[in-house]
Amino acid sequence: MLSNKKILIGVTGSIAAYKIALLVRLLVKAKATVRVVMTPSATQFVTPLTLATLSKHETLIYYTNEGQTNWTNHVELGAWADVFLIAPCSANTLSKMANGLCDNLLLATYLSAKCPVLFAPAMDLDMYAHGSTLRNIATLQSYGNIIIPATHGELASGLVGEGRMAEPEEIVQIVTQFLSTKPTSILKGKNIIVTAGPTYEAIDPVRFIGNNSSGKMGFALAESLANVGAQVQLITGPTHLITTHPNITTTKIISSDDMYAAATRLYPTCNVAICAAAVADYKPITIATEKIKKEKCLISHIELTQTHDILKWMGENKKNNQILVGFALETNNEVPNAIKKIERKNLDFIVLNSLQNAGAGFKYDTNQITIITKHNKVLNFELKNKKAVANDIVHHLETYFK
Repeated sequence: MLSNKKILIGVTGSIAAYKIALLVRLLVKAKATVRVVMTPSATQFVTPLTLATLSKHETLIYYTNEGQTNWTNHVELGAWADVFLIAPCSANTLSKMANGLCDNLLLATYLSAKCPVLFAPAMDLDMYAHGSTLRNIATLQSYGNIIIPATHGELASGLVGEGRMAEPEEIVQIVTQFLSTKPTSILKGKNIIVTAGPTYEAIDPVRFIGNNSSGKMGFALAESLANVGAQVQLITGPTHLITTHPNITTTKIISSDDMYAAATRLYPTCNVAICAAAVADYKPITIATEKIKKEKCLISHIELTQTHDILKWMGENKKNNQILVGFALETNNEVPNAIKKIERKNLDFIVLNSLQNAGAGFKYDTNQITIITKHNKVLNFELKNKKAVANDIVHHLETYFK
């Protein structure tokens, strides 16, 4: 069942690391291709040479090799694997993963991984039961990571209780089951447009009208869709975010006119369009060719005109086999306003955000959404990390193709 499967194992600093030699041996025996990345502290418990010999691949520990003539591309490493298995996962690494810390190659690989991530905690029973550990585990699960729970048994401290890493044979069984039962998404191969981020409408060469959109929700959607096999055309306004997923083609734009040009070019051949961008509603009629000097400025106001309504244009030009999804950010009368937008823009469903909800809206890493369909079906979701929110939206989208 593991033949030709690519498994990346991350080994961290825990006494349970001694078991990974057997785990690698079992996976290779099952005809999986195995590569190993270790934290520096993990090398105190099992040697890189042992794991390199068993996996038949170099064990990776540092960003550069000993002579510092080559560097390890953690992005390619994270994109290579069918699954990233972090075992043992120490309390230290667990905390860093949950909080986005990146001080070694294993963590850099984790943060850029495109594949599913499974983690097998290993620590003393009091550490495993500590409130911070439980919170970190819950955070990783909210990211879509899958826990292989620690078991009850004798620990290195001499105590007996939960915290013992699952045995290699059990881990192999779990990985095998996961890879063999992982469903193929109905969205695989679909051509999907996602718009993200803000637009900047120039006043002069250095000033603009914009908004606080970070692009995080749109990028999370693009990544989630790409992870299930969709071919994503990401049209993004100015943002610091990047994606290197092989299924994502990125078009960077600045203004609403730029986004309109890109969207109208790509829309006719897409299966789905998800408009998560915060496109400016208005732009200056006249753009100054030189910076407007403060001491010479006699302008009492900036005359504005409406921008292209990209979502409305898509709705007016939507084909019978296309799905169109919009976003709505409201501050009052949220559901009635979102329903009106569905009707005006000819949407199949809308994702509603309310600024009344703490932790939702611009710039947050979390979001709380309500999905409303064109038949006025209302689906409410809890506050979640935006990656988990993106997965919820993708799962709802899949129902339109069944």
